[in-house]
Amino acid sequence: MKKGTTIFWLAIALLIVGGIAGSVYLKMRPGQLDSFAQCIADSGATYYGAFWCPHCQAQNRLFGNSKQYLPYVECSTPDGRGQTDVCIEQEIASYPTWEFADGERFTGELTLAQLSERTGCELPE
Repeated sequence: MKKGTTIFWLAIALLIVGGIAGSVYLKMRPGQLDSFAQCIADSGATYYGAFWCPHCQAQNRLFGNSKQYLPYVECSTPDGRGQTDVCIEQEIASYPTWEFADGERFTGELTLAQLSERTGCELPE
């Protein structure tokens, strides 16, 4: 193998490894809304959604890396064609659906301010 070809493949390998390492780092670093998302969970709220739902994906993007702390319940079966038993029992008809501690439900994307108001959780500055 020629020296130039070896260097080329070594550079490609380093880019791939660097990309994977960077991706892992970004997923593991704390999000700026961690405490807010955790407060929402602690408030007794529940967020019902489906992995294939574009509105749920938009809702998740509001939280960035902090979405892992949300009180999320996946309603879709893995094949995306059915609904899980818990969501059937809770009569979840559309996504996202937010249910709060007082039993009130809201369907659709909610802003961070609306979630703050409904849960009493303070938004970080």
